Amino acid sequence: MLTLYDMSLSGNCHKIRLLLSLLAIPYQLQPVDLRGGEQRGLEHLQRNPFGQVPVLVDDGLVIRDSQAILVYLAKRYGGEQWWQDDAYQLAQIVAWLSTAANEIFHGPALLRVHYKFGRNIDTGLAQQTTDKVLGIIDQHLQNQDWLVGDQVSIADIAIYPYLALAPEGNIDIVVYNNIIAWFKRIRALPGYVDMPGMWQE
Repeated sequence: MLTLYDMSLSGNCHKIRLLLSLLAIPYQLQPVDLRGGEQRGLEHLQRNPFGQVPVLVDDGLVIRDSQAILVYLAKRYGGEQWWQDDAYQLAQIVAWLSTAANEIFHGPALLRVHYKFGRNIDTGLAQQTTDKVLGIIDQHLQNQDWLVGDQVSIADIAIYPYLALAPEGNIDIVVYNNIIAWFKRIRALPGYVDMPGMWQE
């Protein structure tokens, strides 16, 4: 059975829990006590030398980083719906994974960390990044249901959590009508799982 090393309030961990549930893959959840510093212990550092979660262990294989885990699950368990064979669509998926790791992290995710957990950040820069990326995503979704192609993919799963957690970052997400409609489509997927703090209709 797969084991997911997890922190319940992490949007990056939620990406993995969500995809595992959508794929109906059974797994064992192993919480990591970040406040207690467990991520800096030798045992966890052997799984991920960066001392981060999530980490997935599957039949002895250890995969770190939420984007990498999404790729692994999609390719190994998800079929073509989740990991496209078409070179152009695959390139678009990878581009959105990069957006999740860069603009989403430096914008909505950092604002949430600041307002929810009290971390000192450059709020002006994070807000500027947030406004730009949310505007781009909302415009992108104006004439299509999903971020890539005509069906849900790991691109959507990578971007979704920290946008849905926007209220905890003092972000007025409801002004982005296309993003809100996309939220509803994701929430209607069989196997969808929520987490505390996400936008509610």
